[in-house]
Amino acid sequence: MSEMSSIQDSLQSKLDQLECHFTWDIKREDLVLTDILNRLEEQVKMGLGRELGVARTNCSLGYVKFLLGRTEEVLTHLMKSETLIKENLGVNCDKTLIVTYGNFAWINYHMKNYTESESYLMKLQKINEKLSAEPSSVPEVLGEKGWAYLKFSRKYYDKAAEVFQKAVELDPENSEWNAGYAKALFRTETDTLCTVDSPAIKQLRQTIDIDPDDDASRVLLGVKLLLCSKELMNESEKLIETALKGSPEHPHVIRYVGKFFRNQGSVDRSIELLKKALETSPNSGFINHQLAMCYKTKKINLQKDNRGVNRSEINNARNQCIYYLEKATSLKDSFIFAMSELALQYGDKRDLPKAEKLFDRTFKTAREKNDNVHVVHYYYAEFQRYSNRREDLAISHYKQCLELSPHSSLGDRSAEKLKNIAQKYINDDPDDWKANEILGFIYQVKGEMFGDTKSYAATSGNEEVDESLSNLCEINCKI
Repeated sequence: MSEMSSIQDSLQSKLDQLECHFTWDIKREDLVLTDILNRLEEQVKMGLGRELGVARTNCSLGYVKFLLGRTEEVLTHLMKSETLIKENLGVNCDKTLIVTYGNFAWINYHMKNYTESESYLMKLQKINEKLSAEPSSVPEVLGEKGWAYLKFSRKYYDKAAEVFQKAVELDPENSEWNAGYAKALFRTETDTLCTVDSPAIKQLRQTIDIDPDDDASRVLLGVKLLLCSKELMNESEKLIETALKGSPEHPHVIRYVGKFFRNQGSVDRSIELLKKALETSPNSGFINHQLAMCYKTKKINLQKDNRGVNRSEINNARNQCIYYLEKATSLKDSFIFAMSELALQYGDKRDLPKAEKLFDRTFKTAREKNDNVHVVHYYYAEFQRYSNRREDLAISHYKQCLELSPHSSLGDRSAEKLKNIAQKYINDDPDDWKANEILGFIYQVKGEMFGDTKSYAATSGNEEVDESLSNLCEINCKI
């Protein structure tokens, strides 16, 4: 073995023990790098968060630039991170530098600057000697790890919640770790499980108690409360109003306030706020997606209006919906929800070949990433049922959605759609075998009996104007 090879092996062994982006099992295949890059650069440019938050963002940006092969730029971001930390914490900066120095050691190793890499390992050794715990149990390290998981991929939201929880347990009054934990719980807690005393709501309240100026958490609490109970409307509205008044220019506040107003039926107000947010965050796939959903809701409302709305208004709303969906999917090339919705809108516009082509691409993307395949099946079922008029294919894809994700929101929706179809068959023929087969399939997958399908049909809504999947877009929200 050569001397150089021996040095590399020795360094590699030490580097593997560090706590930093390079050792946190962040897989490139789980990431949409251009989307992450846009969001992180946007956050640095706007100076979102405290200076230490900007320092962490620069540290994450360095890792993203490494994955993109822009190695020389990595050092620039890491130096910015180090400078901000030292300027803000002075002599008390050691624990906050652990992740930045870890990234420094790794990137110098990859650049074959072995002496520099070793120097950062020495700096970390000196810091570790002063610690009363392992670096993996230092709140500053856990907090930065949580933010990285939260910003990089929704696949890591559960990991983010886990590490933030540990950070909060070790440092219960830290506003940033509490805010991170609240956001992670907000994203991982499904709407169907939401209650007024859910972990997410409790943590959001605690976060605001610790930092009364945290309007981003305040607006999330307002949205969450309304999702859980309409009886909390007054508290929810007060939280939203306070957040908007306190942070009228904050894009994260504006985008969620916009969503709140849309869910409340104030679509034009939502569009106004989201367009304002888009001025400062033009590369946000989430805001573009939210705007698209506003225009979809507007289109549906116009179609339901009995006063004989001009057809051009409906077409204009649909075209605006398509415009912002195309923008969202161009900014984030594996945005499964936006891609599926866009294909559905092409179908609604009667451009069936274009819809089929996009559905093919969306299925391929979802299967390659093993991500949200059930979502595409649901949307494709909707397309087949309402645009292509192929109820047999719709049934097949509702079934596949239900089978893949029986306890998700879309799994529940698929079960409802299948029950409606079965009820229609039963109305024509009480002994229809297809209806019994469908109901039997639902029971087999969900393990539930549905009782009298006639009573279900009587209470179900008008599925011809099925509302957009507004609540589900939280899965892609990246703060």
